[in-house]
Amino acid sequence: VVFLNKADQVDDEELLELVELEVQELLENYDFPGDDIPFVSGSALLALQAVEGGPKAKGDDKWVDRIFDLMESVDNYIPAPERDTEKTFLMAVEDVFSITGRGTVATGRIERGILKIGDTIEIVGLKDTQTTTVTGIEMFQKTLDEGMAGDNVGILIRGVQKTDIERGMVLAQPGTISPHKKFEAEVYVLGKDEGGRHTPFFTGY
Repeated sequence: VVFLNKADQVDDEELLELVELEVQELLENYDFPGDDIPFVSGSALLALQAVEGGPKAKGDDKWVDRIFDLMESVDNYIPAPERDTEKTFLMAVEDVFSITGRGTVATGRIERGILKIGDTIEIVGLKDTQTTTVTGIEMFQKTLDEGMAGDNVGILIRGVQKTDIERGMVLAQPGTISPHKKFEAEVYVLGKDEGGRHTPFFTGY
């Protein structure tokens, strides 16, 4: 989806059409279907200024309407990604912070499964495994009843201090993940003639 910004600076509609044709040609040069891609023109600045003056519904402001049109095009043209909701819950912890009076929040992207308020989860990795309960789920400052695979969420957890959890750990359905400190692997290292290492890892390598 293409948004042609600063349309308020152009008085000639034919000029906007010419710009759209040029962008279509550019997209086709990179193997995108230029003729099929939706185009929406508008003014992000004027739409923002209109909204800052007070909430706007569709039909209240010309430039805000263009943003509504843009989001409708995104919803209609871009397919929703498939979410891996059939498997057990798993989320890697990206950040941790405390909310005064509420508790500790772990943020990250849910890799798989579904999580609901009240669910019991385990905090796995780096330290001894801990069990806790989910007391809140938020996404983009909105409270949710559940989060699912693909959502970037903040999870409020009960009875866990900020020092007990850190980036690199995972939150998981109890009994589904076990941490390991050692593992066996086969590694192929690119040689000098393949654009890889020029020096050995250690003496005798």
